[in-house]
This record gives sequence, structure tokens and C-alpha cells, in this order.
Amino acid sequence: MRSALAIYLALTVLTLGVFALWPGLDLIVAHYFFHAGGFLGQDRFERFARDVFRVTPFVVLTAYAALWLAKRSGVKLRWAPSGRAMIFLIATIAVGPGLIVNLGLKDHWGRPRPYQTQGFSGQDPFMPWYEMGGACKRNCSFVSGEAATGFWMVAPASVLPPPWRAPAIVAAFAFGAAASLLRLAFGGHYLSDVLLGGLITLIVIEAVRRLIWPRGGS
Repeated sequence: MRSALAIYLALTVLTLGVFALWPGLDLIVAHYFFHAGGFLGQDRFERFARDVFRVTPFVVLTAYAALWLAKRSGVKLRWAPSGRAMIFLIATIAVGPGLIVNLGLKDHWGRPRPYQTQGFSGQDPFMPWYEMGGACKRNCSFVSGEAATGFWMVAPASVLPPPWRAPAIVAAFAFGAAASLLRLAFGGHYLSDVLLGGLITLIVIEAVRRLIWPRGGS
């Protein structure tokens, strides 16, 4: 866990650099999901799939809170999160996907989403991640809030006891990747948006972990 923060920071710097040097990579990847004049996400099943990925992290957080309250009330449970674990979960989802991603970047960067962009049936010019002040005014493309929330699932997985922790973390990364892929397929975000959205949350998770458990553990 201690080396994870350094890895995530290095990957963030690498991602920023690659997409600054070759911003056209975002367009190349977006074109793979653009067919017959549009992106996916138009029918009821596709919208339902998106809702599942949006809601699941908050359902998990609610379930952990219920387990914690039940144990505090004297219910005998095989496992429940500790008070520190609940602070960790609430802080990471509030700071990462909440403050940094949704309130900070998405509402102020101005990057148009792929479906708003010229060449994808939109009207706005493409803007690489490092340019601000695009035509989008609110809830914009940079970075992906749903990728950030999807990768937040690593946080609840990481506070599980050892027999369940490793497979849960693997499943959490798969969940975040699937949520990100769906956003690409729907034309809601570019590849750089989902990569950086996920990495921001992972960095926040490891930074908050060091504050709450300075001597290690979870």
C-alpha cells in the first residue's frame, strides 16, 4: 500500500505528458466508439447499465455504514468496518470524486465532451486536456466523475479483512475500468478524462490512508 501512492503519482504524470504531447490520441480512441453518426447510450438498457455503475458505490457506502451502526448497536456480526474505516470511506469519496473532480475540475475546466465536439455530431472544437475555457460551461468532460467514483470502490475493498481483501480490490479495479469504458462508449468522456479521473481518486485514497493509518494497517 505504501508504494501505491508513488505509482499512482507517476502514472498521473505519465498520462498528463502523453496526452499533452499527443492530444490526438483522445480523438483516435473516441472514434472507435462512434458508429452510424452517434455513440451508445440511447436505449433504456444502456441507460440502466450506466445507472448501475453510478449508484453502486453509494449503495456500498450505505451498506458499510449500516454494518458499522449495527455493530455499534450491539449486533453480533462476523465483520463490520471500524470507525476509522468509515471516516476513511466518507473522506475519500467526498474529497476525490466530490470536491476535486465534480466541484473543482468538471465545473471549471470547460472541456467539451466528445458528443459535443466537431467530428462527433457536435458543434464545439476539440480541446486537449491542458486547455481551459472551452465552450462547455458546467459538468464538462475533464475529468470523468463516474470513472472517479468507479475507482473509489478500491477504498471499501481495501478495508475488508485479508481473506476477502485481495479479490475485492481486483474486482474494484475491474469495476472502475468497466465504468470508464462505458463513459467512452457513450461519448461522455475522452480516454484522458477517465484515466485521470480514476488516478485522482486513487491518489486521494492513498493520501487519506496515510493520514488515518500513519503506521499502516486499515
